[in-house]
Amino acid sequence: MREFTKIMKALSDPNRVKMIKLLQRRVLCVCEITEALGLAQSTASKHLKILDEAGLITYSKEGLWVNYQLSDGAKSPYVATLLGNLRHWLEGDPEVTALLARLPEIRREDICCG
Repeated sequence: MREFTKIMKALSDPNRVKMIKLLQRRVLCVCEITEALGLAQSTASKHLKILDEAGLITYSKEGLWVNYQLSDGAKSPYVATLLGNLRHWLEGDPEVTALLARLPEIRREDICCG
C-alpha cells in the first residue's frame, strides 16, 4: 500500500504529470524542463526528486549533464502500469499539446550552462 500511495502522490501535481509527458518524448536535463514549464530550477529539482523517489523516473550523469528519463517500470508493477497508461492519457489535453509543441525548440545547447 505504501508504494502505491507514494506513486499516486507523486502524480498528484500537474507539473509532475507534465514532466512525465515531456519525458515520454525524450531524455531531458533540468534546464530543459525548467524552460518548458517556466519553473525555477529549485522547484523543478524538487519535483524531479519526488518522481525519482516514487520510481517513476531515473537519471544518469553524462559528463556535466544529468539526464532524466522515464523508469522502465521493472521494479514496480504500479509504475509500469501507470507509465504505460500515461502514454495515452492526456494526449489531447490543450496544456499538454501546447507543451509538447514547444519541446522541439527547447535544446540544452541553447539554454544550459552545462
